Amino acid sequence: MSDPFADLIEALGTTSGPGDEVRVDAHRRRRTGAPEVVLAAGKTDEQIVRAIERLLAVESRVVVSRSPADQLERIAGMLPDRHFDISSGSSMAVVGRQNVPIPRGGGKVGILSAGSSDIAVAMEAVIVAREMGCEVETAWDVGVAGLHRLVEPLRRMVGWGADAMVVTAGMDGVLPTVVAGLVAIPVIGLPVGTGYGHGGGGETALCTMLQACAPGVVVVNINNGIGAGIASGKIANAAATARRAVP
Repeated sequence: MSDPFADLIEALGTTSGPGDEVRVDAHRRRRTGAPEVVLAAGKTDEQIVRAIERLLAVESRVVVSRSPADQLERIAGMLPDRHFDISSGSSMAVVGRQNVPIPRGGGKVGILSAGSSDIAVAMEAVIVAREMGCEVETAWDVGVAGLHRLVEPLRRMVGWGADAMVVTAGMDGVLPTVVAGLVAIPVIGLPVGTGYGHGGGGETALCTMLQACAPGVVVVNINNGIGAGIASGKIANAAATARRAVP
C-alpha cells in the first residue's frame, strides 16, 4: 500500500525518525527563500549537532542562533570536519561545508542600531540577511539622543541603494519612526529589550514602533533579529529580482 504522505513529506522536507525530538525543515530555503535556523536555546549539544548534520545533508550552510560562546566551541569540537564561522558578540554561528560560497540574491539591506547595546540583536538580522545572499551595510549607535549621528549613515545607505532597512532600538524605540519619515525605503522596526525601569524589557520600544507616526513602519517582535533579517532579505531580494527583469 502506498504512503499518501510520501510526496508531502518530500515536498516539505521533513527530516526525522520515529520518536525523534529533532525535526528539521530541510527545504525551507527552497520553499520560502529563507534559511532554516537552529535555535540553540533550550537544546542539548547533541540535539543541536543532530539538527546541523541533518540540514547539511541537503544544505551547504546552516545558521545557529542564541548559543553562548562556550557551547559553540563544544559543538565545533563535535563537528571537526565542518567550517564554523562564529560571530563575535551575537551568540550566532554559520556552520557549513568547506569553501562553499553564499548564493547571491542581489538585494541590499541597511541595518541601524540606536545604541551599542542593541548590536547583538541587530547582528542576528545582519547574519541572516547575508545568508540570504544580500549585501548588508550597517551603522551602530545612531539613536535619537544624538540625532546628528544619524545623518551621514542614512545618507550613505540611501545613496548605496538599500532596498530595505532594519532599524533596531530599545529604550523609547523612536528611531524607526524617524528613519521612516526620511526615506522612501521599507523600514522594519526591531524592538530590543534594553533600557531602564518600566518597559526596559522592550515593551515600550515595541509599543512605540507599533504606534509609529510615520506611515509604513512594520514591526517584528522584541529581540527578533532573525525575523527582521528574513523579512528584509525577502524584500531586498524581490526588489533585486525586479531590477534584473527590467530591460
